[in-house]
Amino acid sequence: MLVHDFPVRIYYDDTDAGGVVYHANYLKFCERARTEYLRTLGFENSGLRAENGIIIVVKKIEAEYLAPARLDDVLTIRSRVISIKNTSFVMEQKAVKEGKENFVMNVLLVCTSEDLRPAKIPDAVKEIFLKEMEQNA
Repeated sequence: MLVHDFPVRIYYDDTDAGGVVYHANYLKFCERARTEYLRTLGFENSGLRAENGIIIVVKKIEAEYLAPARLDDVLTIRSRVISIKNTSFVMEQKAVKEGKENFVMNVLLVCTSEDLRPAKIPDAVKEIFLKEMEQNA
């Protein structure tokens, strides 16, 4: 898997008064896509917490809004890991409609213990992320 694709249809409640996707909703779409990406790799947020005592939290987001999406549009959220360290990793996520990017963001995610202190990424997770990055290179 080079990139994980997650489809999102735009509903009325996703739009603002101008009829375009409200900017914060892109973050929700990307959160769902990240969760599903982890699931396809064999990890679930609840399982990581139960089995390893870790939580994945967002530390930083850099986002750029490139084009509007509107009611009934179908976006594809494309996610991929682009870097990894001992306690954190960066994912690139893009919202694409008909081959054109609407939204692009890089999100820095940190593994923490339940008391929100940085925690080492489990070796099994790190190994899979490294394999994914090799395929994306």
